[in-house]
Amino acid sequence: MSASENLEATKKAYAAFAAGDIEAVVSNWDDDLEWFIPGNGTLSGTYHGKDEVLGFFAKLAEKSFTTAPSRFLADEDVVVALTQTTTAGKTTAQADVLTFRDGKVIKAESIGDTAAWERIWGTK
Repeated sequence: MSASENLEATKKAYAAFAAGDIEAVVSNWDDDLEWFIPGNGTLSGTYHGKDEVLGFFAKLAEKSFTTAPSRFLADEDVVVALTQTTTAGKTTAQADVLTFRDGKVIKAESIGDTAAWERIWGTK
């Protein structure tokens, strides 16, 4: 797929997430998706496959996680979403880097304030 198609798929996925339509979000994930969260927090690490990533999303929901994208950047198979995330009333900046292959997200990395996440979720 082209960069513009990957960009549109990403925008639709963020809109679906905001609307609580997780089924639509998952529709553009590869079955072997890997999602990496940096840091030493209890949620840090690499989640493998749709089920593990959905488990991670369920943990986010426990503390009323929201994400509001402000800008999207696309270059071939990579789309970056610059967002403001809010968790447990704390707002931080974040960048999600999504890598596509054949129209599906195969890899994602959330880059943000790991110290804030550790304060919210605790450390390992």
